[in-house]
Amino acid sequence: MKKEISNKFGTKAVHAGVKPDPATGAIMTPIYQTTTYVQRSPGDNLGYEYSRTQNPTRSALQESIAALENAKYGLCFGSGMAAIDAVIKLLSPGDEVIAGDDLYGGTYRIFTQVFAKYGIKFNFISLEDVSNIEKHITPNTKLIWIETPTNPMMNIIDIKGAVAIANKYKVMLGVDNTFATPYLQNPLDLGVDIVMHSATKYLSGHSDVVMGALATNNDQLAKDLAFIQKSCGAVCGPQDSFLVLRGIKTLHLRMQRHCENGEKVATYLAAHPKIGKVYWPGFESHPNHEVAKEQMTGFGGMISFVFKEDNQQQAFRVLERLKLFALAESLGGVESLSNHPATMTHGAVPKEERMKVGLLDSLIRLSVGIEDIEDLIKDLEQALA
Repeated sequence: MKKEISNKFGTKAVHAGVKPDPATGAIMTPIYQTTTYVQRSPGDNLGYEYSRTQNPTRSALQESIAALENAKYGLCFGSGMAAIDAVIKLLSPGDEVIAGDDLYGGTYRIFTQVFAKYGIKFNFISLEDVSNIEKHITPNTKLIWIETPTNPMMNIIDIKGAVAIANKYKVMLGVDNTFATPYLQNPLDLGVDIVMHSATKYLSGHSDVVMGALATNNDQLAKDLAFIQKSCGAVCGPQDSFLVLRGIKTLHLRMQRHCENGEKVATYLAAHPKIGKVYWPGFESHPNHEVAKEQMTGFGGMISFVFKEDNQQQAFRVLERLKLFALAESLGGVESLSNHPATMTHGAVPKEERMKVGLLDSLIRLSVGIEDIEDLIKDLEQALA
């Protein structure tokens, strides 16, 4: 019997994609740790033939992610970068991509150091005002790629405005929704073609899985992306699929606490005498705060800040003194993390490009976890003392 799922987010997070195991009635989707499936006769395969193509555990996860993003289709990959890789493989030599100038360093790297040499041109521009896109569109522009909020500058991009331009010029629009998650933002509802997640982050939520995901409502895009997923083989395994399915069940609860703690940490940092600027879209002073209020239901737990003087050694000293905010790559786990983008996540971005968008050597990025807020504030106090 097909399970009827409410449109309420929390109910979808717990139930979407998960059905009782037909063999045992197990309430959790089993880990189908198999490479192949017995066929009753050649071509008669009950829907499964080889796990690079399909796996029941991965299928359940893909259905769950599609439901969270209000999408018809979900596809999961071995990492967030593998998901982005699949999107760019939709393009051909000579095609052009317009992207924000403050992307995640790994995205910038795959664009400039992998795909650029195959004849795809990437234009990195400011998207704080999305009307800037029109100035850079050419007959060869095939994709607009944006993050919102951006990593690590926390810029907010007007999704509706970008959709209007993409539709006007018949250009595909993709949104990296990793920071916001489908709990705070649903770009497909605003007309976007493809939504991407590094499921490593908030969707998994426990710092124990590396995975990427795509969601779309477009039948042809789903077909083309599934072909790339199958043919290129950057799929996730059943164990990781199981772990992300489990993580998604508490996504709404975790995101509530990330948002609550994020607001209190951002407010504390903004009042600290050593801090020059705090980047968090929940502040009314944020350049696109009103856009964030319109397209998001909350402002998240990602925060960046710089000191009054751009002193990298001061940043290093604070990072080395933090105890609860572990110094590490990644984000979105239940535990709080700190990061120095200039030498870590954005090390592939040339310094002159970083400086253009304000990514200074002293900038610190925080992924605020779900610990007790009093303990997080105390940790920041002692590290900044």
